[in-house]
Amino acid sequence: MAKFVKIYKDNPNPKEIAKVVAVLKKGGLIIYPTDTVYGLGCDITNNKALERVARIKGVKLEKANFSFVCHDLSNLSDYVKQIDTATFKVLKRALPGPYTFVLPGAKSLPNAFKKKKTVGIRVPDNNIALEIVKQLGNPIISTSIYDEDEILEYTTDPELILEKWDNLVDMVIDGGYGDNEPSTIIDFSGDEPEVIREGKGSLEIF
Repeated sequence: MAKFVKIYKDNPNPKEIAKVVAVLKKGGLIIYPTDTVYGLGCDITNNKALERVARIKGVKLEKANFSFVCHDLSNLSDYVKQIDTATFKVLKRALPGPYTFVLPGAKSLPNAFKKKKTVGIRVPDNNIALEIVKQLGNPIISTSIYDEDEILEYTTDPELILEKWDNLVDMVIDGGYGDNEPSTIIDFSGDEPEVIREGKGSLEIF
């Protein structure tokens, strides 16, 4: 049975955030709100938790394309090779926001991601997600929770999410209704930026 926690995104209660962080530190899985769809996440440094997420998603961990949710860009060099000034300016302009940036992975990536040539970086414009990673002290992974419903690709109601995921995760955070449009993914790992998926984030800022 997953714990169900209500947190208000305008002013997240630090005590409630601390409960979420405690679950993550024990290797738990959470479902949490972002500025796009609800995400399934865990601590990026916990291999067992990462393997659980990969199993749920039906992929091998080494092949999984999980994004890293960061609090800001200050520790980017821990996960990403040095990027040029122009790319960094784009990130600064777009984040926090509904974008995932695919960037060349650093050698210092956590063990589970060592073989990864690239890593997706997210800084969502959502105080709940940002406070969780800030208190945790390192990123959490993010992977969208899809729905089998052909009309509604993403479940947006936290109570329906709890119903569906109750036995799979350790905590579901009710941060209000989510969005049903995923983030825009832009690959900056090659010579030219490439739009992999057009989602909620406008491409006009580029």
